[in-house]
Amino acid sequence: LIDEPSAYLDSEQRIIAARVIKRFILHSKKTGFVVEHDFIMATYLADRVVVYEGEPGLDCTANSPQGLLSGMNTFLQQLEITFRRDPINYRPRINK
Repeated sequence: LIDEPSAYLDSEQRIIAARVIKRFILHSKKTGFVVEHDFIMATYLADRVVVYEGEPGLDCTANSPQGLLSGMNTFLQQLEITFRRDPINYRPRINK
């Protein structure tokens, strides 16, 4: 269990920390449970995610672990966030 490993790290340090954590988990052949609020770091580290539903601070339900793609899509859908591809460079852009 690792709780918010990116707290107090700048963007470059987060990338290094994510690589170290992922390498450690893979080489030890163990399951890692990482609680992370940085979306990029979380998606880099995860192969499965647990998405919570409910009212923050009042009522919460943890769903079963899902694959990264379907879990992140569920999470973004709950936040009503959608993306589009930039027609020039094809990078994802958030719809506002």
